[in-house]
Amino acid sequence: MALTVKNVGMICYRNFPIRDINLCDGMTILCGRNATGKTNTVEALQLLTAGTSFRHPRAQDMILEGEEQARVSSRLEGDGRVIDVACEITPSKRRFTRNGKPCRPADLSATHMSVLFCPDDLSFVKRGAKYRREELDEFGVQANGGYRKVASAYARSIEQRNRLLKEPNPDLALLDAWDASVALGGATLLEARLRLFERLRSHLVDVYGKVSEGEKLQARYECNLGDDVFGRSREELTEVFARRLAAAREEDLRRQQTTCGPQRDDITFTLDGRDARSFGSQGQQRSIVLAWKMAEVALCEEVSGERPLLLLDDVMSELDSIRREAITRFVQEGIQAVVTTTNLGYFPQDLLDRSQVVTFDA
Repeated sequence: MALTVKNVGMICYRNFPIRDINLCDGMTILCGRNATGKTNTVEALQLLTAGTSFRHPRAQDMILEGEEQARVSSRLEGDGRVIDVACEITPSKRRFTRNGKPCRPADLSATHMSVLFCPDDLSFVKRGAKYRREELDEFGVQANGGYRKVASAYARSIEQRNRLLKEPNPDLALLDAWDASVALGGATLLEARLRLFERLRSHLVDVYGKVSEGEKLQARYECNLGDDVFGRSREELTEVFARRLAAAREEDLRRQQTTCGPQRDDITFTLDGRDARSFGSQGQQRSIVLAWKMAEVALCEEVSGERPLLLLDDVMSELDSIRREAITRFVQEGIQAVVTTTNLGYFPQDLLDRSQVVTFDA
């Protein structure tokens, strides 16, 4: 049996003085009114699997008011393994442990991955390019331990170069050095992104066809450096980026920021040749994000050999019956899921009969 999350414990975390919740191997439904702690529970589970929170909170925001620290913990079991993970939170930091030993956030996703689908994701197609880049990078961080280092190193290089560009009289020799660093770091990140996107894209197109009853979706990575980057080696990408930086230097100095590179890339979707962002219906756009999340689940299994924990936070109320049915069919295929809702009527009775329902009271 693959790893499954057996429980989540919270002490002085968010609105919980203390709360322990057992999870079943299939679907666990957290049901209750708004502001009772359902999303806080999902956040705790994401913290213990992905090593991060979709809310991007300060550490002190995760501690119950009036308390000095908080703790979340979970037990994972499967294939004869028992793994205890925990996160101790103080106002200044978070400290993760795995079987009682300190570990990095990346070690948690290497143990067991998770995929989160929340209401903000429903505008995935219509929001700015930054949101789609971050979605791809955040998944990459979970799927590959080295991805985090690559993305972080490039972000620091861009920050330093932009800082230099803002100086009244930038040292051009120093700018040359940062150009070399940015070109290499950007090429490394772009290579990793393109490889990850292609693997996701194949699953995405397949899943979308099933969700939409045969409608064909095309997804494309739009690279700021041009179309000639596809299929190139890291060394070739570095050369392409270096040339673009040199050509854009005057403009970069004028605007005091780096105007080219993967920090400006995007992902676009088309349906029958028409841009889904401009011409797709709300239902089509939501089918795309639903297919994207399902594609992440499929790729998690491909990468790790195990299905991830699927976290669905208050999305059932935002989907129509066709897309709710698609989710429930997907969950019934044997994935462990935790779903929050205010209304059990969104779920078919046969699924409720096989699920664990946990009630949250005000």
